[in-house]
Amino acid sequence: MRWFKTKDLRSSLYALLSVSTARPRLDDQATMDQIREAMLAVAEEEGGERGTGLARRIRYATDLQALWFMRGEVMQLLARTRGEAAAWEKVDELSSMFSDLLPSGLRSRPSPLNPPYRNSRPQSDDT
Repeated sequence: MRWFKTKDLRSSLYALLSVSTARPRLDDQATMDQIREAMLAVAEEEGGERGTGLARRIRYATDLQALWFMRGEVMQLLARTRGEAAAWEKVDELSSMFSDLLPSGLRSRPSPLNPPYRNSRPQSDDT
C-alpha cells in the first residue's frame, strides 16, 4: 500500500509553488478604489434615481472589468444632463485611470472621431 500517491503529491507541490493571479495586487486594489471613488463622485453628483442606482452598482462592483464596463452607463447618465461632448470628456478622463490595469483586449481602440487620432494620421495632399 502506498502512503502518498505521486499524482496528488505532485499537484500539491505545484499548488504550493505556483503564483496565484486570482487576487489583485495591493497597488491595483488602491487604484481600483480610486477609480471607484471617481466614478461614484460623478454618479452621486448627477443624483436622481438613475444616479443612485448606478452608484450602488459601482459601489458593489467586484473587479476592474466591471467598473470598465460601467463607463457606458456613466456616459449615458452624463449625456442626459450635461450633453454628449462634456460626458465624453469626463468618461475619457475616467478611462485614462484604467491604463495598464486591464488586459489588452479590453482597452479602447482609437476612434476616427477622436481629434488626437485624426491629428496623428498623415494628411493626404490632393494638390
